Amino acid sequence: MGKALRGALLPVASGVLPTFLVGALAVQIRGDLDFAESGLGLLSAVFFLGASVSSVALGRVAERVGAVLALRIGALSTATILLAVAIVGRSYVVLLVLLTVAGVANALIQPAANLYLARAIPAARLGFAFGVKQSAIPAGILLGGLAVPAIGLTVGWRWAFVAASVFAVVAALALPAAQPLAAPLAVPDPLAPTTDAPRSITVAFAVGGAFASAAAGVLGTFLVSSGVEAGLTESAAGLLSSLAAAASIGVRLLLGLRADRTGGRHLVTVASMLVVGSGAFVLLAAGPVGLFVLGAPLAFALSWAWPGLFNLAMVRHHPEAPAAATGITQTGVYVGAVLGPLVFGVVAEGGYGGAWIMAGAWSVTAGVLIGAARVLLVRHRGLPTPDGATGAR
Repeated sequence: MGKALRGALLPVASGVLPTFLVGALAVQIRGDLDFAESGLGLLSAVFFLGASVSSVALGRVAERVGAVLALRIGALSTATILLAVAIVGRSYVVLLVLLTVAGVANALIQPAANLYLARAIPAARLGFAFGVKQSAIPAGILLGGLAVPAIGLTVGWRWAFVAASVFAVVAALALPAAQPLAAPLAVPDPLAPTTDAPRSITVAFAVGGAFASAAAGVLGTFLVSSGVEAGLTESAAGLLSSLAAAASIGVRLLLGLRADRTGGRHLVTVASMLVVGSGAFVLLAAGPVGLFVLGAPLAFALSWAWPGLFNLAMVRHHPEAPAAATGITQTGVYVGAVLGPLVFGVVAEGGYGGAWIMAGAWSVTAGVLIGAARVLLVRHRGLPTPDGATGAR
């Protein structure tokens, strides 16, 4: 199981490094290329725009060519783009283009990793496996935050992208020669539905995922810049970003372990976390640096620890084609990640306080929408949960 998890973890972490490195090193990059907070939001937005327009098609490609080849192509493409940022990223326009292409590479990696895990990990361990896989995304933020004092403030931000490029190559080389053969979803599972969920309900979950990712996406992009404005040093803000990402990783892993033990009601947990987590955005908006430091890990741990459970539920409700199905829900996630930073960046031009409050409202909306989509799924096809009630993952 360890080798299978590593095969998904490293490419996923490499796939998100382009946008999260830009967010972590934003103060230095903005000083070099001269752009404002709204420009930073656009850089994040084009990454996820490239992913959103290609996610459904590349989910189908991953189904056709196989998870291992898709992951390897995605990781090597990301390595090339990261190196290009370091070498030819001398203007804001070039950076926009490169991050857009990086988003396309990430759109291949994400559904391929879902397919890889769905076919490689026994069903009884799939919750933890998705917790590990989704932990790779905040791991990218963690690495980006550490890159600020370790590389960015010593030898320059471009060398951080060179180091990330090497990491992406290692991720591609660490993949096995062929897909592991566990194929857990082909084995009857008393807790899994026997047919795919209706497409309309999958789209409803995608809409909820859009609002959730809009709230979560601005954390990785703007936390360091906002922390500096709140009174932290650039180095301290980078380390806070890493600490907050570590909190998200820990919660994702714990939720994955719990999912394997409880078996169901994962979407209830997702919706609840998003609603409760909105309070952490209020702390980020409050003003005093102490509340900001408290709010950052809480926001990451609550409003950005849901993706593992969310993807686990989608995979279990689409056992025939998990990569294609999560390509649809990932499209919603990517759309939110496009619009969130764009709107947040514009609002942040007038101050980060109002922007963080707005992000908290997105988190509440996401929780309500995902809960409503779950109700639709229950009404369409009641599913037995371990406590005997009717519910859905």
